[in-house]
Amino acid sequence: MASDGKGVDHNVQHSMNPFDEIAVEEAVRLRERHKDVVKKITAVSAGPAKSQDVLRTALAMGADDAIHVEIPDKSLGGPLEPLAVSKILKSVVDKAASEDEVGLVILGKQAIDDDASQTGQMLAGLLNWPQATFASKVELEGKGEKGDGVQVTREVDGGLAVVKSAIPLVVTTDLRLNGTLLGSVDVADLSRAALRFAAQHHEGQEEAAQEVHGGRP
Repeated sequence: MASDGKGVDHNVQHSMNPFDEIAVEEAVRLRERHKDVVKKITAVSAGPAKSQDVLRTALAMGADDAIHVEIPDKSLGGPLEPLAVSKILKSVVDKAASEDEVGLVILGKQAIDDDASQTGQMLAGLLNWPQATFASKVELEGKGEKGDGVQVTREVDGGLAVVKSAIPLVVTTDLRLNGTLLGSVDVADLSRAALRFAAQHHEGQEEAAQEVHGGRP
């Protein structure tokens, strides 16, 4: 909260939506697996000047360049709605496609402020591209050229579904896309373990402080 208790403190650093973070990670992994196919990764963010923090994170993760569509705080009047974000992304994709070939747009499956899961679907509709939502696995087929295929494994009620589509394609990422690390260890398990470790570490610090101060908190 801001110092006056009335709103968000704009001095706080902006952090990336974890679903979008997974999208950037997957783009980098696709480039590592298909270096001759994935030529460039561009991260896009829309919002006030502070949202550039998100782009710095994306560049540090391995994106080649970044585009910031600046929208001043005063003109927002509230959070950007999914349709507005979709239209912004469509303009970015159209401009990029006029200069270079854009084959794949990967974005998080949902927002974290209102849990809306609409931007990817709306963007696909505006671009008239096929879509593969809630992806838990993405595999490129061919050379990544227009008409080549992408195989996407997505989670559905009761199991998994495999969707095959031609490029260009819009993909939205599920948390399980990069959810397996170190063999069979799941990210959720690692997160829970990290939280337990942090709690134990905090309790240990409190006990040490009480010993130093003669049992006083």
